Amino acid sequence: MRKISESTVRRLSLYLRFLEQFDAQGHTTVSSAELARRGATTSAQVRKDLSFFGSFGKRGLGYSVPELTGRLREILGLKRTYRVVLVGAGRIGGALAQYPGFRQRGFHVAAIYDKDPRKIGSRWNGLVVRDVRHIASDLKKEPTDIAILVTPAEAAQEVADQLVQSGVKAILNFAPIRLAVPADVAVKSVNMALELETLSFALANR
Repeated sequence: MRKISESTVRRLSLYLRFLEQFDAQGHTTVSSAELARRGATTSAQVRKDLSFFGSFGKRGLGYSVPELTGRLREILGLKRTYRVVLVGAGRIGGALAQYPGFRQRGFHVAAIYDKDPRKIGSRWNGLVVRDVRHIASDLKKEPTDIAILVTPAEAAQEVADQLVQSGVKAILNFAPIRLAVPADVAVKSVNMALELETLSFALANR
């Protein structure tokens, strides 16, 4: 399969959410125009995004909501459960640990780590915060699919190195630093300051 752009994957994720909403409303079919309206895109873009993965729907009838929902879940890798560890038990980490949407989408937060003695041993959403020094030995016993990194910038690379050495192949990085990882490790960085700056630009240039 050809390389799929990140923007296409993001739209597929949006289409899945729209389809789930249509299903909850009792709709059995949906058109590309309806998906496009919800996603603020075009019917042609919807059809192009889906065409990367095969043929869907019938001309004049639209897409079967349950069928397309199932296929998108398969395409996005949501047919299985992912084990997730969270490194950083600060305010953002705490909010992420308690977010119910992760489990609903198949992302199971199985462990939380921090280096602060005041936080180690405390309980977060049913999980006991563990000392980050144990992360390598813990992950050796229980391999993990995804790590969420919510540490200060100065600690992020060292923790990322430990995660990579422990076999983690996907990292969601909230630390304000660019991580250096091997080519086979996927990193997605969330820079909240950058996102706020794009909003301030929008406000300043209305």
